Amino acid sequence: MKRLILIVLTCVLWTLPAAAGLRLEVDLSDRALIALEDGKEVGRYAVAVGTKKYPTPRGSFRIRKVVWNPPWKPPDSTWAKGKPPRPPGHPENPMKRVKIFFSEPDYYIHGTDDDDSLGNAESHGCLRMNIDEATRLAQLVMTHGGKPMPEPWYRRIFHRRTTKVVYLKAPVKIDIHA
Repeated sequence: MKRLILIVLTCVLWTLPAAAGLRLEVDLSDRALIALEDGKEVGRYAVAVGTKKYPTPRGSFRIRKVVWNPPWKPPDSTWAKGKPPRPPGHPENPMKRVKIFFSEPDYYIHGTDDDDSLGNAESHGCLRMNIDEATRLAQLVMTHGGKPMPEPWYRRIFHRRTTKVVYLKAPVKIDIHA
């Protein structure tokens, strides 16, 4: 019976229209990302932002894509010269569990295991978050973007170390300012 209820709830979630009202704001000077649902703050997260040499872009963007368990391919940049690619789930993969694209192809929100970097200007332009917080934020973005998934879906991806690209039905707005 419990399994049947879970299946019915999952089907209902998949058929719901995109929930409106999620907006993300990033204050580069405070180094904080704020999640707002219908104007009400539902989350505030410390982030690492870009350095002067590699600044985080400012402006209004739309999140349209979330990549779960992404591989890492070193970018064509001097800071990444000689660094090896890392597969999904590798402990030295700097993307960790998720990449939330806000300005493709180069800028996204992703996790970091260097929590000491949060609140500082230490990234190469991306927004870094605590791994668990980035995971929860991505789930929130997917729910509001019209692509909610049940918890077993995420466990399968991480357990199998597979990459899954999710395109949102309804883009989520993100504003980045000083």
